[in-house]
Amino acid sequence: MSRIVFITGTDTGVGKTLLTGLLLHYLRQSGCHALALKPFCCGSRADVEFLGAVQERELTQDEINPFFFELPLAPLVAARKQHVSIRLPAVLRHISNVAKRCEWLLIEGIGGVMVPLGKGFTVLDLITTLSCATVVVSRNKLGTLNQTMLTVDAMQHAGIEKVKVVLMASQERDISTGSNGQILSELLAPTPVVQMPFLGRNALRFPALKRRENKIKKTLAQILS
Repeated sequence: MSRIVFITGTDTGVGKTLLTGLLLHYLRQSGCHALALKPFCCGSRADVEFLGAVQERELTQDEINPFFFELPLAPLVAARKQHVSIRLPAVLRHISNVAKRCEWLLIEGIGGVMVPLGKGFTVLDLITTLSCATVVVSRNKLGTLNQTMLTVDAMQHAGIEKVKVVLMASQERDISTGSNGQILSELLAPTPVVQMPFLGRNALRFPALKRRENKIKKTLAQILS
């Protein structure tokens, strides 16, 4: 079985897909056979297309993303509108089948840890059941202290110990940007907090990602260590 890393976030749109792609490309360029999944996706499969390109189409879109719903809602809600029931064992079976095919498996979540995925389980429940290393992606903006601390607190209460926080910078800085990393490191200690620089507006295009990954190899290695 491969080493599994789950990439979750404090919210939607915080940079989970970009970080997953960076880590995936870094591992594959380092000689590791790494694959990535985004089991749940709602509204668009653009993130799935991006992850497929990074792993050179080794997995089909349906393998990367077995649970897709056209409505941009939480998976539980979108599934109910399509009269579909998602059960945790089915999700775990798919993850296990892909994990047997690689050395490293990166799993990108959807939204934050309390997003309901199916009947009786959330993103947090999925992470807890997998018992894997977890990366929490958060925005380096005003409000991130509350969101990040709530997320990490929920994970710790669930018994998840292998957690790192990655603070993603954006083009729009605010008065909190320069201090968020230091304060989170202090308040969340001993949970590691890693800061990721702004990588450009087109970072989610695969050619751009390859160029930027070379500049942050040490940071990516720190996240995976």
